[in-house]
Amino acid sequence: MKKTDNNLSTEKIRIFALGGLDEDGKNMIIVEIDQDIYVIEAGIKFPEEKESLGIEFIVQDFTYLIENKDRIQGVFITHGHDDVMGALPYLLKNVNANVYTSPFTSKAIHRVLKKERIKGSKIYTIKRHDTKKIGSHKVVFFPVTHAYPGAYGLAIQSSQGYIVYSGEFIEDYDDLEDAYRGDFTTCSKLGNEGVLVLLQESKGAERTGHTAPNHRIGDKFCQVLEQNDHKRVFVSLYTQSVYRVQEIIDSCIQYKRKMIFYTRELRELVSDLEEMGFEIPSSLILDPKKVTEVKEDVVVIISGQGKSLFKTLSNIANNEVEEIEFDQNDVVVIASPVIPGVEKVFKSMENDIYKEEGQIIVLDRNVLSMHPSKEDLKMMIFLMKPKYYIPVKGEYRHLYMNSQIALEMGYRPNQIILLDNGQVATFENGKLRSCSMELDLHDVMIDGKENWDMAGVVLKDREILSTDGVMILAIGLDAKTKKIINGPDIQTRGLIYVKDAEYISTDVAKIMEDTIQQAVKDKTYDNLTVRNEIRDKISRYLFKQTAKRPMVLPVILEINL
Repeated sequence: MKKTDNNLSTEKIRIFALGGLDEDGKNMIIVEIDQDIYVIEAGIKFPEEKESLGIEFIVQDFTYLIENKDRIQGVFITHGHDDVMGALPYLLKNVNANVYTSPFTSKAIHRVLKKERIKGSKIYTIKRHDTKKIGSHKVVFFPVTHAYPGAYGLAIQSSQGYIVYSGEFIEDYDDLEDAYRGDFTTCSKLGNEGVLVLLQESKGAERTGHTAPNHRIGDKFCQVLEQNDHKRVFVSLYTQSVYRVQEIIDSCIQYKRKMIFYTRELRELVSDLEEMGFEIPSSLILDPKKVTEVKEDVVVIISGQGKSLFKTLSNIANNEVEEIEFDQNDVVVIASPVIPGVEKVFKSMENDIYKEEGQIIVLDRNVLSMHPSKEDLKMMIFLMKPKYYIPVKGEYRHLYMNSQIALEMGYRPNQIILLDNGQVATFENGKLRSCSMELDLHDVMIDGKENWDMAGVVLKDREILSTDGVMILAIGLDAKTKKIINGPDIQTRGLIYVKDAEYISTDVAKIMEDTIQQAVKDKTYDNLTVRNEIRDKISRYLFKQTAKRPMVLPVILEINL
């Protein structure tokens, strides 16, 4: 790579994350080279069980990208998992940007954008060994082995050296299928040409050794099929764990066990795999409607995401799914890991299956997720020989353990950069110049299909309702004279049992009446002002009596007689 002193002295590089640092999910890395902005990944994060309060998931604060949308040269989606791709439709609703991804992932993106009715953005499919000029800079793509076919890492060329994101990868020399096969020759070539910064994920940094071959479940599932011949086997899988889906299907083919692809999303995924060249004998595929008839010698593969997957299994065990009658001879195989936020639902599902005398086999125990362990990360550092190293993707302990790997390999502390979301690493003339916190970021909560509240007001209301309850007070006034003609009527939910505390209802009714009458007497009556005053007075009274702060909703109806 040819460098000029002129370019080195004028070019400015900024690297930061809008999500994914010190958290699990919501991944988004921003690389700026002068005026060009490159966005790497756009993932979602699922809220913790106790913090969810009806929130479906969390996405990034896109303010910076919206303000600088004309500078965005491309959005790179390295594979099709939610923590990498899930926020893309919400980004593209605000920013009309070009998206670069693999052919397999592009199918999933097109489906999502069609469903969300998002138009205008172009989806470019890239080959895993492509080199393209995007904006003012060359971008080199290289294939890696991950749980999703066609996954890639990328390197953005600059006059100071390449900025490389390794992608989510493992070192696996046994998997020769092209869709999963990594190629480290490009990584070695980049290292020889000169890498300024290497960014690597950190989720597996605490694990010693290599991830492979401990990521496979095929042999374990084959044992299940051998030991449960002639039984009906239900298998739970995350839809996006494509590698694992293929392992289960391959095992069924090996044992000539018929399969039912139970969910529509799974059938779409299998169709995409077949288009890619993955062959499944049609004689082994049964119509999903036959799940009611066939109770032996069949594997029912059920896919989903997060809590919904385990809730489906609970419903099946409780015979709450019309087309399936659960039997004590049925075997339930959990081939999907219990990710953060679903533990409670998983335990509830286990209870339901055991109550029906069903059998549960958890395959995922002692099976590693397809993220790089310590030796995988060391290999990439060894090949790339970066000048600076930035651990990304993971909670802080993961980022720290990743940084320790670089230290063990001889890197100095000033060459290893641990960032927070919104903290910007700036490089000039081939050197790190600053790591200042420049962006004040706020989580964006997605409730249902839209972002209804960023400030947290709605969440605060839900928290109050879930812990302290609500009191609703309604009263009717003559619209002209403002005299009370009916009420107050008082209703509470989740606060007190009214019959055991009638004096509270009496007192708050009097507070409401007195406040209205005093405002009328003083000729200061205003519906909104009086309602706010009633709310404040009753809230203070209820806290003294109950030590709770319920939501107080006074309603004053002015009726024309």
